[in-house]
Amino acid sequence: MRGGRLLQDGAPGGPVLRLFVRLVQRPLLPAVRLWRRNIQLRVVAATLLMSLAVVLALGFVVIAQVSKGLLDAKEEAAQSQAAGGFAVAQEKANTPSTVDGPDATDNKVGRDASTWMNSLVKQLASGGQTAFEVVALGAGTGTTGSGAQPPGGPAVSGVKGARASGNVDPTASVPPALRRSVNHATGTFKTFSQIRYTAGPGAKAPEPALVVGKRLTDINGDPYDLYYLFPLTQEEESLNLVKSTIATAGLFVVVLLSAIAWLVVRQIVTPVRMAAGIAERLSAGRLQERMKVTGEDDIARLGEAFNKMAQNLQNKIQQLEDLSRMQRRFVSDVSHELRTPLTTVRMAADVIHDARVDFDPVTARSAELLAGQLDRFESLLADLLEISRFDAGAAALEAEPIDLRDVVRRVIDGAEPLAEHKGTRIRVLGDTQPVIAEADARRVERVLRNLVVNAVEHGEGRDVVVRLASAGGAVAVAVRDYGVGLKPGEATRVFNRFWRADPARARTTGGTGLGLSIAVEDARLHGGWLQAWGEPGGGSQFRLTLPRTADEPLRGSPIPLEPEDSRANRARAAAEAAGAGAATQAPSRDAGRPDRSPIPPRSAVAGALPVPSDPTALPGNGARVVARPADRAADTAADRAADMAADRAAGTPRDAAAPAQDPAPHTKDDTPGAQDGTVRTPEVRAAVGRPAAQEDGAGGR
Repeated sequence: MRGGRLLQDGAPGGPVLRLFVRLVQRPLLPAVRLWRRNIQLRVVAATLLMSLAVVLALGFVVIAQVSKGLLDAKEEAAQSQAAGGFAVAQEKANTPSTVDGPDATDNKVGRDASTWMNSLVKQLASGGQTAFEVVALGAGTGTTGSGAQPPGGPAVSGVKGARASGNVDPTASVPPALRRSVNHATGTFKTFSQIRYTAGPGAKAPEPALVVGKRLTDINGDPYDLYYLFPLTQEEESLNLVKSTIATAGLFVVVLLSAIAWLVVRQIVTPVRMAAGIAERLSAGRLQERMKVTGEDDIARLGEAFNKMAQNLQNKIQQLEDLSRMQRRFVSDVSHELRTPLTTVRMAADVIHDARVDFDPVTARSAELLAGQLDRFESLLADLLEISRFDAGAAALEAEPIDLRDVVRRVIDGAEPLAEHKGTRIRVLGDTQPVIAEADARRVERVLRNLVVNAVEHGEGRDVVVRLASAGGAVAVAVRDYGVGLKPGEATRVFNRFWRADPARARTTGGTGLGLSIAVEDARLHGGWLQAWGEPGGGSQFRLTLPRTADEPLRGSPIPLEPEDSRANRARAAAEAAGAGAATQAPSRDAGRPDRSPIPPRSAVAGALPVPSDPTALPGNGARVVARPADRAADTAADRAADMAADRAAGTPRDAAAPAQDPAPHTKDDTPGAQDGTVRTPEVRAAVGRPAAQEDGAGGR
């Protein structure tokens, strides 16, 4: 253990353990995948395990009952036979002598106790015929053999030695606990033990037995212990036969049940697999696929219902396709048909707009508003045509290796007039190294223009940060603003067509509401992602992620969707710093004015802190500020004062007011919204809400 964790990174056992786990997991992955995907295998395996458990439980119960029955019968027979033997032995010891001579084998006359005991053991064992063995032990320890004498004393008379029949080791075959019970109490005692035989040629192996013993007296009235040893060989063989029979029958039952389960489940799973395959083909667009239905059972009714569902689905999809085709054709036809009258209206509006200096203020302002609304109408028309191309699948990608830094610079240069009008500074991070990707420069520029213009418009005068990064097989550009942000759930709805976060909010840049919809379609055309994040009052971040090479699938983005300066990340960082005791108070960057953004601008202020680098922005990090010259800033302030005066005079909103100054030198508007070469001044574009940077409906969340 190190630092409270086992096998940390860098620990000696860490790489070895990970390698071992990887080697173990590699052969198991196919089996795990097969187990998860094959319901038939799971059902059969479950049936096999449950059957095996039932067979084992049943086998244990049967074996226990059979074993108990055999032992009970053996004990009953052994006790009965031993009781008869004990009675015979005691009767022989108590019988008076009737015959004198060497042939009197059953009488006391002419015999000592030792000879009598040997004769008794042989006589009792001869009636067993290998059904039992007889052991006689002298009272006490009984460790002295026949004819032996104890150490330091004379020969012992009477029954003091151990005697047994059938080469049985008497002292080793009778358990000491049983001998103590027989020596200290009267009656018959029994226990289970093993019969051990004396060593020698042809010696038998130990075998289980039931031992029954009792204390008796010999012909001299001295006590001795007599034991009957009943082998359990036959009972053990019978029990083994029962076990083997149960095991064989159980194995056969388990295999049979598994085969039955396989067949039964196959009848159910096969139609389900057919339905799954047909559903996959339906999802792939082959709407004519149907299930084969046979019979009238539940599976057949399922197939009929599935076929009806597929037929209804095909009809509905066909209707929707026809309707969508009609809608796309209508939008395309209307858009094309409107271009001719719009060109005529544009020419007339340009003539009126150019002569507005000769009109009274109200008429001049109307001419300017007319030109601005015509710009918006042209943008809407261009966006509708672009959307119709996406809907019809006619959008083509002209991919070539490009440096996204150049695209970002062009976008920022085009959005600079709007940023100056809003009092916003645009900062760029991560542009110190090339960010190369195979992409359509025109479409990527359109996406970024939408994002940057939206960020400036909704940033409420705060800084806008554009971050570039490249890592692995992906490149990303993130646009961060610190304006009103997005409410929960709006991050997905923001890409809907004509969706606006605040319908009461004025469109100062003349957005059509289709900019982000076109942007997300452009991202999808590249095989990339366009995602949004936001928090109320904390701004938002839009991230464009593209594959480095065309047709390469994306596996991640080098820039996190939630920025590091979000409320949640700042609170988490503060908690970690407080817990570690390493939180420090950073000095203020500018004591003269409040900071408008959580990310301070990079400027040559004395004592300024370096801009924190983003670890995900690879390779390299950097920042630059799109600064405004001092004279242009002064001109902007003067223009704003003039706009406010014109607003009060004409009674129009501040964002739509035009500067009451002489028109500036004309420049040609080369945006797609002015395809007829109409001339516009930068001041008029800012006044009517269409800056020179706007293209294809950029603006408006």
